[in-house]
Amino acid sequence: MLILGIAGGTGSGKTTVVNQILNQLPDQDVTVISQDSYYKATDDLSYEERVKINFDHPKAIDFDLLVEHLKTLKKGKAIDQPVYSFAAHNRTKDTVKTHPSKVLIVEGILIFTNKELRDLLDIKVFVHADSDERLIRRLKRDIQERGRDIDEVLQRYQTTLKPMHDQFIEPMKEYADIIIPNNKYNTVAVDIVRTIINERL
Repeated sequence: MLILGIAGGTGSGKTTVVNQILNQLPDQDVTVISQDSYYKATDDLSYEERVKINFDHPKAIDFDLLVEHLKTLKKGKAIDQPVYSFAAHNRTKDTVKTHPSKVLIVEGILIFTNKELRDLLDIKVFVHADSDERLIRRLKRDIQERGRDIDEVLQRYQTTLKPMHDQFIEPMKEYADIIIPNNKYNTVAVDIVRTIINERL
């Protein structure tokens, strides 16, 4: 099993890069695991308390479970991947049965901050986009897909997203094997990643 990690700031275009890679590989050969599924359960908190959580800090992620699941998949066994609700700011009671495959893509803003997880990644890709571009993409997504209002998104960007990006995400570039600039459609870098995957397969 080849494990590929794709990191980068919020709105950098990680999902676009993942989809470009997926488009060129047989479905049965690739599994994608999102860091977003592994936010810690917050059953013991009220909704008002959950809203105040800093979800852009590594402490918000259940890295122990994510690492355990990756190790289980590497052994050829299936896992029950958690399902997270951004509306409720909590895990749901549902899980998704996820089976091992030839290529496993792990994507998320904070995946390079955890050494044990980093050490499991065969190829580390960092997707870079400038801060203005990332803010615009984040605004569009949170308003259209997650029902947030513009003031809430901007306040969160100023108080947590940008400081956490500067402290935890941007410095993780040093661990990347490949950095993809994603201010525009970048076919060359994605083709290189796909070529590496195909060679390993």
